[in-house]
Amino acid sequence: MRYPKLPLRCVLLAMVAASWLPAAESTWRPLWNGKDLTGWDTWLAKPHASVALPDEPKDDKGNYTQPIGTNRDPLGVFKVETVDGQPAIHISGQVFGGITTKEEFSNYHLKLQFKWGDKKWAPREKDATQRDSGLLYHVHSAWNFNGKTWPRSPELQIQERDCGDLFAIGCQMTVSARHPDPTKRLFYYDPKGEPTDFLEQPPVGNRCIRLEDREKPHGEWNTIELVCVGDESIHIVNGTVVMRLKKATRLDGAAPATLTAGKILLQSEGAEIFYRNVELSPITAVPPEFAEK
Repeated sequence: MRYPKLPLRCVLLAMVAASWLPAAESTWRPLWNGKDLTGWDTWLAKPHASVALPDEPKDDKGNYTQPIGTNRDPLGVFKVETVDGQPAIHISGQVFGGITTKEEFSNYHLKLQFKWGDKKWAPREKDATQRDSGLLYHVHSAWNFNGKTWPRSPELQIQERDCGDLFAIGCQMTVSARHPDPTKRLFYYDPKGEPTDFLEQPPVGNRCIRLEDREKPHGEWNTIELVCVGDESIHIVNGTVVMRLKKATRLDGAAPATLTAGKILLQSEGAEIFYRNVELSPITAVPPEFAEK
């Protein structure tokens, strides 16, 4: 069937009308304003003995006796700077700790970019020591809850050559994994592996190693994505799914409970690192590009 040709005037009017239609509203929300750390809290642990802070208490051996604490940063560990022409959160890494969102989140797709700086600090200052940081999510306890600095949460590891690993801190996660060497406590994510519970107890422990190393060379920006739907999550490094996790579980109550929400945390862990473009989109299902096939 042939359709009559529309007059040019009608075509132009249709094009103009289409240009007036409102654009689809983006669901992406910046978690950081690009100017300061409004909306985030800082926390710093006990400094290493090599750090000079005359007003902080020490014991007879020269070791600091208490954490610096919440929203105190006498060393300027957390700063906002312009890096490569864009605003970035500069974390020096000089003292262990981090920044945490004031809000809690569930059912979301999180994106951020990071790149390593050059500086490293004691006790991780040696050349052979990997630079380390991390993205903690579903944070659901105070810092230092067990005297080991970090709050209860799953961690998407951000460490040189290990980006995307899991560390289950004071909680439990289930991951399909293989265990190739029974003499070592090294478990590797494998989509065809056995469902394995990771928590801070033997014989398995709380670490699962990512599928593959997708990190870019030192000095380049990397994109980390985290998808959380219900009690499941996905770790994504530079566009590649490196781990799928299920059955996130709280262990801080009288009985284990499903873990689906909490704060978001970026670590300071002995190495200089920069973060930028931290944004989040609410979701109800796994985005199609990351859905399990």
